Amino acid sequence: MSTPAKLLSHPPLEGAARTWGTIALSAATFMNVLDTSIANVSLPAIAGDLGVSPNQGTWVITSFAVANAIAVPLTGWLSQRFGQVRLFVFSVVLFVIASLLCGLAPNMNTLIAFRILQGFVAGPMIPLSQSLLLSSYPPALAGTAMAMWAMTTLVAPVMGPLLGGWITDNISWPWIFYINVPIGIMAAFAAWMLYHKRETPTKQLPIDKIGLALLVVWVGCMQTMLDIGKEQDWFHSSEVIALAVVALVGFLVFVAWELTEEHPVVDLRLFARRNFWSGTVATSVGYGLFFGNVVLLPLWLQQYMGYTATQAGWILAPVGGMAIVLSPIVGKTVGKIDPRRYATAAFLIFALVLWMRSGFNTSADEATIMVPTIIQGVAMAFFFIPLMTITLSGLTPDRIPAASGLSNFVRITAGAMGTSIATTIWENRGALHHAQLVENVSQGREVANATLTGLQAAGLSPEQALAQINRLVDQQAFMLAVNDVFYASAILFLLLIPLVWMTRPAKGGGGADAAAGAH
Repeated sequence: MSTPAKLLSHPPLEGAARTWGTIALSAATFMNVLDTSIANVSLPAIAGDLGVSPNQGTWVITSFAVANAIAVPLTGWLSQRFGQVRLFVFSVVLFVIASLLCGLAPNMNTLIAFRILQGFVAGPMIPLSQSLLLSSYPPALAGTAMAMWAMTTLVAPVMGPLLGGWITDNISWPWIFYINVPIGIMAAFAAWMLYHKRETPTKQLPIDKIGLALLVVWVGCMQTMLDIGKEQDWFHSSEVIALAVVALVGFLVFVAWELTEEHPVVDLRLFARRNFWSGTVATSVGYGLFFGNVVLLPLWLQQYMGYTATQAGWILAPVGGMAIVLSPIVGKTVGKIDPRRYATAAFLIFALVLWMRSGFNTSADEATIMVPTIIQGVAMAFFFIPLMTITLSGLTPDRIPAASGLSNFVRITAGAMGTSIATTIWENRGALHHAQLVENVSQGREVANATLTGLQAAGLSPEQALAQINRLVDQQAFMLAVNDVFYASAILFLLLIPLVWMTRPAKGGGGADAAAGAH
């Protein structure tokens, strides 16, 4: 994205124009961020309707995330080539069209294709909404502008599961995409009317076509491998092996090409800076763990705990409460308090939350499941802004857009990987626990015999009684499996803390740009 300084050649908006500009940009951002979480609780309904397994349904999330990650680093080049206002409005219009097509998709393959389109055109919307919003306010109010923008990105993930669950249960899942249409049309129209005379200068720039092609190939192959691996028995499948080889070779060639290209699509030289690589790795791994568990929890609740999509949404909703309250405080104090302390607090709280979840059982009530979710909001507030401040600290202003784009690319890709890895491990551990538990269900076991006799006395046939016991075993096996994932994630969060302390203390800088990059 272009630096906000370039936009300040236009005077700030005033009065009603500024208000409507803020509403339009916030609505577009809200719509974009909402779509990263709204499908989470709808996966079982989408999968059932389109005739695939719920785990295959995770493609709906990962396809959007990967396409979005690939598009983010291109924002700087696209905005300089076409202008920030044109690119923003065009992205919103295409996002609306892609949303409409997602709702109309007749099968899973078509839905995934349209989600890829939706994710790709969504890429420029977030960074450009930041730039345009900052151009609408005088420098003295830049902090206020970014605080309002941050509220939008925090409220949307809260509303996503709630709205997605209610729509899925009371209307039908395609409407989680159709609701973008009126919001997007309003946002695009208002943004064009208010900002088209404030267009940024454009210039012809070379684009790294080979680098972009290599990026698409290796990221696409890697994510496809992670998504189909669990269905194809991993490296026993020639297809998975081929994808792994192409992803690895593509990645190595991509790195070699980008390090020697004069105008790289992503500036890998930034990884030579200790703060940048440590901060990016900590942010990305942390986000991958967080996002993988956020997708896994509603899957478990709906498949094995009997929750509806709406109820699962209510369980996830409180995660934004404490984040909304604490984020402005963190934003104001991150320049005065060592951000490494904030990041450490975030990882400790994430570890505590996941450790609490690792003790869940099938008798856990809604309050028990919701308490860790509420606490997790505190971790979210201390997570994004301090780590982005660390990552971007020490960089000159002209390198911050490239650094923000690259760190966001790695983070979003890690989120997609986290979803695939978490659901795969859950499924594998569930199968393992199921095999171990059924060893106790045999004719020589008194409890098993008594249970079968009791079920048959209640009117079930022998086959129905065994099916009922198998369902109980499945419920316990996947409860133990989800506990395993939560516990392992807690350990990994603790292991990230030393990485944060490898960075040098951030001395000022990063300010609004760091906060802006926090999405």
